[in-house]
Amino acid sequence: MATPPTGGRDALRRTLSFRDLVVYGLLFIAPMAPVGIFGTLDATSHGAVALVYLVATVAMAFTAFSYAQMVRVAPRAGSVYTYARVGLGDGPGFVAGWMAMLDYLLIPAVAYLFSGIAMHALVPAVPQWVWTALAVVVTTGLNLWGVRTAAAVGFLVLIMEIAVLLVFVVAASVALATDGARRGWLSPLSGEGGFSAGAVLTAVSVAVLSYLGFDAIAAFAEEATGGSARVARAVLTCLAAAGVLFVLQTYLASLLAPMSPAELAAKPGSQGSAFYDTVDASTGTWLHDLVAASKAIGAAFAALAGQAAAGRLLFAMARDRRLPPLLAKVDRGSGVPRPALLGAAAVTLVAAVWAARRDDGLDRLVSVVDVGALVAFGLLHLSVISWFAVRKQGGRPRPVRHVVVPLLGLAVVIAVLVKASAAAQIVGGVWLAVGLAVLGAQTLRRVPGWRHPVHRGR
Repeated sequence: MATPPTGGRDALRRTLSFRDLVVYGLLFIAPMAPVGIFGTLDATSHGAVALVYLVATVAMAFTAFSYAQMVRVAPRAGSVYTYARVGLGDGPGFVAGWMAMLDYLLIPAVAYLFSGIAMHALVPAVPQWVWTALAVVVTTGLNLWGVRTAAAVGFLVLIMEIAVLLVFVVAASVALATDGARRGWLSPLSGEGGFSAGAVLTAVSVAVLSYLGFDAIAAFAEEATGGSARVARAVLTCLAAAGVLFVLQTYLASLLAPMSPAELAAKPGSQGSAFYDTVDASTGTWLHDLVAASKAIGAAFAALAGQAAAGRLLFAMARDRRLPPLLAKVDRGSGVPRPALLGAAAVTLVAAVWAARRDDGLDRLVSVVDVGALVAFGLLHLSVISWFAVRKQGGRPRPVRHVVVPLLGLAVVIAVLVKASAAAQIVGGVWLAVGLAVLGAQTLRRVPGWRHPVHRGR
């Protein structure tokens, strides 16, 4: 089994508690992640949005299971890069890390842009790109200060986000008790006008994107106290908590929605603001503004968690000589991989500000953020099968859970990739081709130190 380094230049400090790990995961996901896509899911699923998130939680549980298994095998920074390298070999490991890198650099850019858009709406005198850049600078400073400081501030922001969500839950419950529901009480679980399994599954392929980020917890494996079992438990806890929050808020919003799913389907332009329109119609504009402000702050700190995870991924790949060695240096004062964090911040800043200065910038970024993570998830599932069912078990019967569960997770990944936008598939394909070219060049040069420590001595 791989063990993380205990000291030296490339060692990270073990300072993160179980709560800190869950905070990072929930920050990256964002407790009110369904707000932006509620209308789309409502129209697509014929009103069964709560059921969509129930199914999506189960679907992502397969991936959470695979993360929980592999973090015990290789409790090191790098997350899916490390796991695929251990389970499948150096080449697939590099590909997994390379594809995850695309996701970890672009998802924070989208979150920063969301923050800039929201802050510009609240303070129009300041340009959107300035707010976006300011969010990058502030959160990067917190990440450079130290992982414990970032986690502490992130915890306060997470409490604020959950408090706003609870305000919505209370206000929605009062509205339901006073004025009643606009739809049937079971419609968020069964749909309106008849249940459609195909419609629900189509919506699930979109809803699973709300969960991207819980996997970032695994990136902090070398900085967590209590061993790999605690990291695995944090991954599963984060997913379960997000699932409960997502189902609760979409169930209430569905009951109070002023437009039917059919009307939303006929008016695609109304889908993006459907959640806010529901809040306005049922509780008033005061809650609308509160939710918007919460989303502005929460998006910036979702990016903070994503940037931190991206820094750990770059650090791990650099430590294994897959990226420039400079990125593998750890700052002695803060205990964080400063060059890797600054590198991730620079790329994210460029992408976020570029998008903020374009009318179609958000659409362009959102359309391509998911494909890298999904490919990496697929390699993760194959790693579990390889490690537990092939390498460790030898000729003995394969354990069912280490084959069936990853295969189900792989099926979900493939289904979502097939439904991804053409732009996402093209960008993902080009990024993969570049990664394969880099891998080929490194292999031909026989870079020193390219073999992973866990493979030596076998």
